[in-house]
Amino acid sequence: MPTIDGLDPTYELTRQLMACPSVTPDDAGCQPLMMKRLRGAGFAVEPMRFGNVDNFWAVRGKEGPLLVFAGHTDVVPAGDTSSWQSDPFKPTESGDDLVGRGAADMKASLAAMVVACEAFVNEHPNHAGRIGFLITSDEEGPATDGTVKVINALTARGERIDWCVVGEPSSTLQLGDLVKNGRRGSLNGTLLIRGTQGHIAYPHLADNPIHRALPALDALVREPWDSGNAFFDATSLQISTIRAGEGVTNVIPGTIEVLFNLRFSTELTAAAIRARCEAILEQHDLDYDIIWSLSGEPFLTEPGVLLSAVTDSIEAATGLVPTVSTGGGTSDGRFIAPTGAQVVEVGHVNATIHQCNERVKVEDVPRLTQIYRGILERLLTA
Repeated sequence: MPTIDGLDPTYELTRQLMACPSVTPDDAGCQPLMMKRLRGAGFAVEPMRFGNVDNFWAVRGKEGPLLVFAGHTDVVPAGDTSSWQSDPFKPTESGDDLVGRGAADMKASLAAMVVACEAFVNEHPNHAGRIGFLITSDEEGPATDGTVKVINALTARGERIDWCVVGEPSSTLQLGDLVKNGRRGSLNGTLLIRGTQGHIAYPHLADNPIHRALPALDALVREPWDSGNAFFDATSLQISTIRAGEGVTNVIPGTIEVLFNLRFSTELTAAAIRARCEAILEQHDLDYDIIWSLSGEPFLTEPGVLLSAVTDSIEAATGLVPTVSTGGGTSDGRFIAPTGAQVVEVGHVNATIHQCNERVKVEDVPRLTQIYRGILERLLTA
């Protein structure tokens, strides 16, 4: 297909952002590009740096409901560059695709947000309500000095977000075929079970923690945590790592370490899961310690004003009626939803994210701008 390079503003900005090697948490110049464009469109822009992480908050308008576009400029490392068909930080056309790190996750989405807002405010300089941007360079990393810190600062000064569109790559096969209206919670456990080390030939003089752990782990895995609900699959506990032993065949180990994760629905809370897990462990008479780490509670945006605006905009731009899902991993929406905001994730096809030769379809780049523009029109025009 013919290139649209030089013709489409979203495509041009996407390429500029992709050329910045913004491996988390380094923004590498992406945010200054975006902030300059937003200032030109009448946004008040506020850089908000926490630790070594660059973030910014931008808002246009004085009163009324606030629609925020949220996203991240950081990307995962390129990995083995010899497996790429071209320099991962040199955006390159390949057939119908634009290839490079961050193409789908999520620099084409960031560009679409900016260009959609530029076009919208040009046509509606006195639009209803307010438009905001919440952008971080700490989503792919620890996510401790990014969106969560910005949200805390905004909440402390009384800022309230009504609607939020997160630009994560939500689509599966075609742009707009699926949107996320929530995410499961994610709770991590690091379990240490102690026994008594000894010679393998004298088990009566030792206490094998592996043997003690197995029935308890089986009980945890088999526990019917919940049945899910209309929006969420049933909660699942998955063991990811087991470490024990000295790497020899004649020593009973003294400890076993188990790492596990629960992706959980709105039927449960992290506190309830912790209590049930620990009750199961207690039933098996274990000498143990457990460290919990909560990545985020589940959140859900039920059908309403925002979800209707999103699905109607997608159908108008693509002809597709999107599936609405809460599947997949976590996103920064988990930090925004607890404020009371309606949160929906709308972005490019996610088939190649975090892979070598990450890509988006060239024709989808301006089409996502149309979708975001449609959301603005439906929410912020009288």
